[in-house]
Amino acid sequence: MSIQEVTQAEIRKFKYMGLSFDELQALSMDEFIKLLPSRKRRSLTRPSYWTAKRKKLLEDIRKQIRMIKDGNKRIKTVKTHLRDMIILPEMIHARIGVHNGKDFVEFIIHPDQVGHIFGEFALTTKLVKHGSPGMGATKSSLYIPLK
Repeated sequence: MSIQEVTQAEIRKFKYMGLSFDELQALSMDEFIKLLPSRKRRSLTRPSYWTAKRKKLLEDIRKQIRMIKDGNKRIKTVKTHLRDMIILPEMIHARIGVHNGKDFVEFIIHPDQVGHIFGEFALTTKLVKHGSPGMGATKSSLYIPLK
């Protein structure tokens, strides 16, 4: 996914469980958790989910959001290996780099990504596009002249 800016039109038409973007931002964490599907709701309510790494990541994202609101143009990407972190409403507009096993895939969190996990936006496998067979691919390709 390429890095793009979130437009105001996308924010205006966004709805999550019948709530607009502004209403979602105003909710407390406990009220938002009640809106989530059961698996994610159970994860967020467990104390074991909020490890030191997750708390640090959330603080880094909050710091980045404060810098964006202050008008800072040069924002560093917050990089993480936590692919199972659930996207919360307070993370919207943050620039995240999620590790896919080889490198970090960067994306900006849009309102319609709320409730998903980071790993959904950083695929670990590439789509296979088959071309013509190379040397040694089949027995018949051994006899193809090399120019």
